[in-house]
Amino acid sequence: MKITFLDAATVDSGDIDFSKINQFGELTTYSKSTSKNVSERIKDSEIVITNKVILNKEILESASKLKLIVVSATGYNNIDLKSAKEKNITVCNVVNYSTPIVAQHTFSLILNLCGQTHKYLYEKSLWPKSPIFTRLEHPVNEIFGKTLGIAGVGNIGETVGTIAEAMGMTIQVLHRKGSKNERHPEWNRVNGNEFFSTSDIITLHCPLTESNHHLINEKTLSLMKNSSYLVNTSRGGLIDEPALATALTNHIIRGAALDVLSEEPPPNDHCLLQESVPNLLITPHNAWTSIESRKRLLNGIVENISSFINGSPINRVN
Repeated sequence: MKITFLDAATVDSGDIDFSKINQFGELTTYSKSTSKNVSERIKDSEIVITNKVILNKEILESASKLKLIVVSATGYNNIDLKSAKEKNITVCNVVNYSTPIVAQHTFSLILNLCGQTHKYLYEKSLWPKSPIFTRLEHPVNEIFGKTLGIAGVGNIGETVGTIAEAMGMTIQVLHRKGSKNERHPEWNRVNGNEFFSTSDIITLHCPLTESNHHLINEKTLSLMKNSSYLVNTSRGGLIDEPALATALTNHIIRGAALDVLSEEPPPNDHCLLQESVPNLLITPHNAWTSIESRKRLLNGIVENISSFINGSPINRVN
């Protein structure tokens, strides 16, 4: 059985052992692939593993032997599910591998924002010049007693909320019409206007859909407290990025921290990468990248392949 991993560099930096996959057949790995070479690379493959490489109708049509696509991530919007189903190609994703580290990273961002740690770290040379024993230039906020607004109470959102409660925060959840999510019924479900206007910190943990594209926009930002913070470790498309840049520049909200952008890697002239945008922390979509998380991801890939071969595919998304 021929197995092809199209973008192994998205998972491995030299510390992941792919030999577990070899038990299923002949594995070929590519660091990355493009639309120009992907068809050639998978034309004889029965199993394809991909994180971000786009597999559209045209590409799938050229892969006559393909039986299984394993997405080495939770999101699978890079796969044409309809075309895959028409060609009887099973598509599986990997879930729940990154929950601990994404929750950890989320709180790292929150604590840096509220504690202004990033500013003081880069200004350590100013301490000896202080006229008093400390420095008070950058106001620090406690999270104890504050309200954390969570958009998306899946595994990660739930974990973030549990940590927040342990640190003395009040939790409220953005109500989604028609949602049957009953996790933590004690957490108050509130509608949009109330959610944005009463949360001290808003953190996004929902998948990107047509209905929540640009959930954070000029209107919702205008509803937020000018003392509030915004955190996004989910999907870049949840935020209207020019609107956020304007809100930060005009001090509509106090600050923001993002691990994701709508285009990754972003262009040099991206509006949120400009030095003129204040009180903004950006990390390069690495909230999920702990070695423990990536090892769990590899195990998930192996489990998906094994289950498919045994005739009982798991985590099927089509």
